[in-house]
Amino acid sequence: MEMEITFPGGKKVNANYNGFTIETDQAKQDGGDGSAPQPYDLFLASIGTCAGIYVVYFCHERGIDTADLKMNVQFDWNEKKHLVETVRMHISLPPGFPEKYKAAVLKVAGLCTVKRNILNPPEFLIDADIQA
Repeated sequence: MEMEITFPGGKKVNANYNGFTIETDQAKQDGGDGSAPQPYDLFLASIGTCAGIYVVYFCHERGIDTADLKMNVQFDWNEKKHLVETVRMHISLPPGFPEKYKAAVLKVAGLCTVKRNILNPPEFLIDADIQA
């Protein structure tokens, strides 16, 4: 797995990965144009969307319609550490969702790879060179 990071100007930083360009920018109050999400916004969104796709797969495998399925994710922010302290997910299951699957769908949402990677963090190795 490899990702190329590019710097198109201003406070914009893009990631080229898996055939997609993921654009980021800083908010106007932070010197950017506010033209794209900030990197941390994408990190937080990845937590909710990852859990969400696990729930979608669970429902689809059981023939459960997801049209009225909703999720809400809340983040408790620690002002001293400047980090999220608690992630709270609430899944609004669609009408007619079988009660027998409620505990299982909660478990499935917790299996998300992003969450598992946060709980088992990778080692970060950072180096640099000066181009000739």
